[in-house]
Formats: sequence, C-alpha cells, structure tokens
Amino acid sequence: MIVNVHNTSSAKIYSRIVSLVPSQTELLYDLGLEEEVVGITKFCVHPAKWYESKPRIGGTKTVKVPAIQYLKPDLIIANKEENVKEQVEELAKNFDVLITDVNNLTGALDMINDIGILVGKTKEALRMTNTIEINFHKLQHLPAFKRNIKTAYLIWKDPLMVAGGNTFINDMMRYCGLDNIFSSRDRYPETTLEELSINCELILLSSEPYPFKEKHIKQMELQIPGVKIKLVDGEMFSWYGSRLLKAAGYFKDLALNLGV
Repeated sequence: MIVNVHNTSSAKIYSRIVSLVPSQTELLYDLGLEEEVVGITKFCVHPAKWYESKPRIGGTKTVKVPAIQYLKPDLIIANKEENVKEQVEELAKNFDVLITDVNNLTGALDMINDIGILVGKTKEALRMTNTIEINFHKLQHLPAFKRNIKTAYLIWKDPLMVAGGNTFINDMMRYCGLDNIFSSRDRYPETTLEELSINCELILLSSEPYPFKEKHIKQMELQIPGVKIKLVDGEMFSWYGSRLLKAAGYFKDLALNLGV
C-alpha cells in the first residue's frame, strides 16, 4: 500500500524500515533511529557504520525484492526519481511504501517532517527542519546571493548532462546566487561544449552521480577557455534529507569564494 501521511487516520509508528534512498537513510540515522532500520541500498554510504553493518538490498534502481521480503519490513521508503516505478509498485502490493518526491527546499522540509511522523520522531524532525530553514534564510542576505551568476551544473560526462528545472539541484543553486541557464529545460537535459561556451560564466562539476575530478577541469578549460570551472560536492546539492543541516554552510562558503 502507498502511504500518504496526511490522508491516514492511523497513528501507527513504523519500526521495521527499509530505505531505498541514500539521503533518506542518513536522515533516519540523524533522527535517532538504529535497530528500526533493517535494510538499506548499496549506495547508502552514510552513516558509515550502517553501510558496514546493515543488510543491503541491492541498488536504488536494482532492488532485490526477495531480500526485502526476507527482512519483513513494515515500511519501505522510496523516492519517485531515484527508484524504479515498477519495482516500487511491486513492493507496494505486499508492504506499506512511502514514495517521496522532492524538488525544492520546501518539499524537503515537508518530507523530513512526514518521515518524522511515521517513525515516531516528530519533535526531532521539527527541530531539524526549523534549523535548516533558519540557516537557508540567512543565505539570502549574503551579497553573493544577489549576483545571479550564469551557471551550468554537470551531472554526467558522456554525454554531457546537466541539472535542469524542476530539480532539487536547481533550487539549491539559487541559494548560492547562481542562475541555472538550463532552468527552462525539464529534469536532466543533454548539452554540448559549444552551448556551454556561449551561455556560461561558471560550470560546476558534481562529484556524483558521475565522479568528476580535477583532470576533467583541465580538459574542459582547454576546450572552453574563459569559463570558470569548479568541482562541487554533489551530496550538498542533491541530498535532500539531514544533509541540509550542513549544506547551508557549504553554500555560504561556495558563494563567497566563487570569484566570478
């Protein structure tokens, strides 16, 4: 069954949870759960002690349904973008499944509070979201926030793919004072070096899902001279759970040191 936090009269608190989303696995840990989380994916690298000790049920897009069935969870937490629809629907035939869909900061705060309700950590979630909201509000008063640097955020190399509009990354870019030149395009469009050379002041190379490195900066600087290129922590831009507690500070430092 698909769980809707706001359309249920049940006061059930879930206590055997499988997380199919790395950022939400980290959130469960930071909300204070431990033995309640019985399964995670192979990409749930935070916290490290869970990655080393919790049963892994495949990847975010290669879920091993028998492994989940063996764990007998009472709640599975999935995400519309990160997981495969058909796999999630199959799981929902036998288990309660929460499907999150987060495209901006407001949606992330709502998701954190919703999960807090379901796992019996309402107060902890509210404290977390209040802190995140305050920290992000402070960013808007930085001089760098007003600069609107024309920027592209690359997530993949071959082909070149960027974060477009209607993405969480796009919303996070705003908090760094960055104007995403692909915000009018949906989701994760492909682009070319020629297009980037014409429209961009700044290119951000993400550490995930493609692991861009310093060598890629050097390659691109030769191909599109005159455009500033910088490596950034992809988790800060795309993890929409408790990682947001750290993200505002990261964005503040980034905005103050872009040098564009």
